[in-house]
Amino acid sequence: MTGEVDSLTALRCWGQGRRVAIVHDWLVVQGGAEKVLDALLEAFPQAEIFTLVDFLPAGQRGRIARHKVNTGLIQRLPMARRHYRHYLPWMPYAIEQFDLSEFDLIISSSHCVAKGVVTHPGQRHVCYCHTPMRYAWDMKEAYLNDASFPTPLEWYLRRVLKRLRQWDHFTASQVDHFIANSTNVAGRIRKYYRRDATVIHPPVDLESMSCHDGPRDDYYLAASRLVPYKRLDLIVEAFRADGKRRLKVVGDGPERKRLERLAGGARNIELLGFQPNEMLKHLMANAKGFVFAADEDFGILPLEAQACGTPVIAYGRGGARETVLGLEHGTAATGVFFDEQTCVALGEALERFESKAFDSSACREQADRFSRQRFWSGWLDLMHELDP
Repeated sequence: MTGEVDSLTALRCWGQGRRVAIVHDWLVVQGGAEKVLDALLEAFPQAEIFTLVDFLPAGQRGRIARHKVNTGLIQRLPMARRHYRHYLPWMPYAIEQFDLSEFDLIISSSHCVAKGVVTHPGQRHVCYCHTPMRYAWDMKEAYLNDASFPTPLEWYLRRVLKRLRQWDHFTASQVDHFIANSTNVAGRIRKYYRRDATVIHPPVDLESMSCHDGPRDDYYLAASRLVPYKRLDLIVEAFRADGKRRLKVVGDGPERKRLERLAGGARNIELLGFQPNEMLKHLMANAKGFVFAADEDFGILPLEAQACGTPVIAYGRGGARETVLGLEHGTAATGVFFDEQTCVALGEALERFESKAFDSSACREQADRFSRQRFWSGWLDLMHELDP
């Protein structure tokens, strides 16, 4: 705890007297990007927030409520609350309209367009990149296939995505320094932007989570926003086909009705919808295992599960490879991987998982490597390197 306080205090001292703006794509739900934002706001209490839209419910605002939030023109457009993503073609224009001329340090927390803000000589722009815009780059075809647009609309969207890629690549040259949330994302930044990035992993709020080393309930847990690329459909189908293993799913989003249809009333599957943080932590701490099927940029939920002492069954690509220790680590293992996003591969991974006894303290020790202290220490080191 002392190290955490010292790192935070030192970073606050470094930022004292500096005018700081934090640019965040949008504030709609509490996800991994918003947890990073919370840690940045704790380090820079003087910061103002700039975001395209802010519809975050009062009960989820936390530290954000203490800061001035500036919204963009999309906030005022028709049906923006429910369909803000439909304004994607206009987001580059909207983000460029923010006037940040009075600030010394601009931090963009970007997975879409936030890094495209206009800055000026004498200002420093550091981008914490959660990922390059995935639906314009590596997930373009999956995005179009999932949406199943009519041919004329698909043709139009392909042109839009091409322009977005061009804009995204160009604005990368305006960033002074990139921070990637994982080695996985640093590789994408190098591929698409031709830029190097410092890796600083997102923080896990370990202080609010205790390691449960007692008996566990007989269910598996999956949790995330219910959107297609999280592949909750794969998890639900695998457990429905099994029929015996119990599954609880936490989260809400556009995929919920589809997942309910896929579950088909299976008695071993419960779709719990959105749950408050305390209930989610309780479910994590008592679960037999946490199931994670996404090819995620980083993925903070598997680490939160490990912080509770809960081992993970994860798709073996993307950020999970940096946060979960597989069976090859012996007694230090914190989970198992499956190599294909199929029900068969997930079922086989569950069999391997159940044949292994996992140590809850090893899970917690792995999560400790991703503390808020390390996050702030990484930022402090970088700020001294850039501006000694």
